[in-house]
Amino acid sequence: MVPGVPARGRTGFTQAVGSSAGSLFHLIRTGQATSRAELARLAGVSASTVAMRVEELIAAGYLEETGKGESTGGRKPRSLSLRVGNQVVVGIDLGEHHASLGVLDRRARLIADSLETVSLVDGPEAVVRQLVDRSRALVAEAGEGLELTGIAMGLPGPVDSRTGKLVAPSRMPGWNGVAVRELLEAYSGLPARVDNDANIMALGEYVYRGQDIDNMVFVKAGTGIGCGVIASGELHRGFRGIAGDISHVSLSDAEPIPCSCGRLGCLDVIASGSAILDSLREEGVEVESMNELIAIARDAHPLATRYLRDAGRRTGEVLATIVNFFNPEALVLGGKLSQSEAFVAGVRQAIYTQCLPMATDFLDVSVSEVGWLGGVRGIGWALLEEIVDPARIDAELRSAVS
Repeated sequence: MVPGVPARGRTGFTQAVGSSAGSLFHLIRTGQATSRAELARLAGVSASTVAMRVEELIAAGYLEETGKGESTGGRKPRSLSLRVGNQVVVGIDLGEHHASLGVLDRRARLIADSLETVSLVDGPEAVVRQLVDRSRALVAEAGEGLELTGIAMGLPGPVDSRTGKLVAPSRMPGWNGVAVRELLEAYSGLPARVDNDANIMALGEYVYRGQDIDNMVFVKAGTGIGCGVIASGELHRGFRGIAGDISHVSLSDAEPIPCSCGRLGCLDVIASGSAILDSLREEGVEVESMNELIAIARDAHPLATRYLRDAGRRTGEVLATIVNFFNPEALVLGGKLSQSEAFVAGVRQAIYTQCLPMATDFLDVSVSEVGWLGGVRGIGWALLEEIVDPARIDAELRSAVS
């Protein structure tokens, strides 16, 4: 399986089969068909109709012929595949102090990446403008003749999926209620998309693993803690887009530390990376960053190791309820804290202690495979899905004819 390329016939591909050019393109793009004959069979239409639609897609630059396929008794059919072309998108995973950027081609292959220093306190307009400018520069650096066709961004705060606005983000002063997608579109003049960072990391992991895990819980454990859910092969956002937001689950026996949401003892202020750093500093341990935290724990610093294990255990206690309720195939740990063996061990301890045996017998508890560019891949993939939506392609082809 090639990372970033969809698996053949997975449940993530829920687009209804039709006879339009866009629907036929979807079958080729998702690997369900590679020839005109397969398209005719899957769509239930005549060979002449398929031939006409395929020629439209080739002329528009969406498909190309790539040689001969396997024969079933007659002449070898000509294989069809997605035409990569020169059009690319940029995916951005915005963090509290850094932003990861990646250039992806039409097949969602990552062809260039960059890590940029940002400061959220500069405000949404300044940060968005900086990242749009950097996106254009990164595309120019990636190759001559590449055309940027869209920019998508993951945000470290709750995003209302109905309005696209940030809602009370705890570490983003001045960003509450901001419609970041509108800012991206205004500054870039291109199609844009935004989502919560845990969601896009879950999607990136799902795509990278070949979309062969239909039910997965992805935990982003860094300066803050979030969770993304893949349910039946689809990213599950819930009614307003906050499905999986475990950061404000109150822990009944935790210290009464005030949280930004107004309550006491939330998981975010007890077990996040920021909370661990604060606790260590109170104990006189000079540690400035998450990287330093992970480093001293690897060197067997007793207090750092204990705090990381405790944080993992407390996070696992919250996740145990989700595992029992949702019964996923995989629980994937990502973010900076997932690089700590002590944190991962604490999560495992709680999961296997507090979950039902039927929920854990075949549960895969693992660390992210896609790594630090998972969010970039996830949000880039989501934007590509939007850009090559069958209905959008059909509208474009009709407009070209009229």
